[in-house]
Amino acid sequence: QVIGCPKTIDGDLKNEMIETSFGFDTATKVYSEVIGNIERDCNSAKKYWHFIKLMGRSASHIALECALQTQPNYCVISEEVEAKKMTLNEIVDEIAKVVAKRAEAGNNYGIVLIPEGLIEFITAMKALIAELNDLLAKTPDFAEQTPAAQREFVLNNLSAENAATFASLPEGVARQLTLDRDPHGNVQVSLIETEKLLSEMVGKRLKEMKEAGEFVGKFSALHHFFGYEGRCADPSNFDADYCYALGYNAAQLIKCGVTGYMSSVRNLTCPSVQWIAGGIPITMMMNMERRHGAMKPVIQKALVDLEGKPFKYFAKHRAEWAEKTSYTYPGPIQYFGPTEVCDQPSRTLYYEKGGK
Repeated sequence: QVIGCPKTIDGDLKNEMIETSFGFDTATKVYSEVIGNIERDCNSAKKYWHFIKLMGRSASHIALECALQTQPNYCVISEEVEAKKMTLNEIVDEIAKVVAKRAEAGNNYGIVLIPEGLIEFITAMKALIAELNDLLAKTPDFAEQTPAAQREFVLNNLSAENAATFASLPEGVARQLTLDRDPHGNVQVSLIETEKLLSEMVGKRLKEMKEAGEFVGKFSALHHFFGYEGRCADPSNFDADYCYALGYNAAQLIKCGVTGYMSSVRNLTCPSVQWIAGGIPITMMMNMERRHGAMKPVIQKALVDLEGKPFKYFAKHRAEWAEKTSYTYPGPIQYFGPTEVCDQPSRTLYYEKGGK
């Protein structure tokens, strides 16, 4: 018998029966603590723009949750970028406008959150990466070539449109797109320094704006990538309770004689005595995706719902957060004390359930 439990730090294993994956609550609380620390320093020094890349390859749940907890000046949501068909330059322009607007009030500092998978949601980049994945899957000796030979090989074997996109990128970023693939044959987006790419491009855009009299402030950027720091923390009280329930429930599913099921525990914003246990066939959660150049059945990823309550709350408040300094400092995970302090679920779950 095989029984699964919903595990992924990215929070993209969700459906009607799976409200959240374990580890997401812990990771986002850890990240939010560190982002809050940087916000406090940022608000004290008042001289740096911090570009912070967060884990989240295929979905922006971590970035959105951290934005809801810390209220940064700007947060990129990859799913929105894809829905609006935004180009890299359009993202840069939006960030530059926020920087310029804050500079008008004498605030030459701020916080920008970036999901690590952003590049794959930009239409031109997505097409380039898909073709690169297929090309490199068919070229086993690619890694043995020199960097110059690799670049020439890629440019000569891509379609004209994707070759033009590849050629337009800074050489360092272009090379990062051709590095070793992960076990699924996909580009390792965590190796692409998107935070540095964006801050570099924003800096250049602001110089142009300054020459045109549209920017009167200063711009100095610092870079961070919060990844494994969030994966190795002691679990939050919520995750500890949730995992206990998932494991106990998985044992009951085994006892009932079923196999190929995912352990499901729902109603998670209520006290644990009101949680609802059950199971869902793993095959019901699958769709076909391209891996190593071929279509394979994989568990379907749940992306940020742009019509969902968590994103709508974020969208309603982000203009205010962009202009004002509305930072919140969640602080470290609390293990002992009142339930309302120690056992709260993520803001994502809170808003999805309408605050109930």
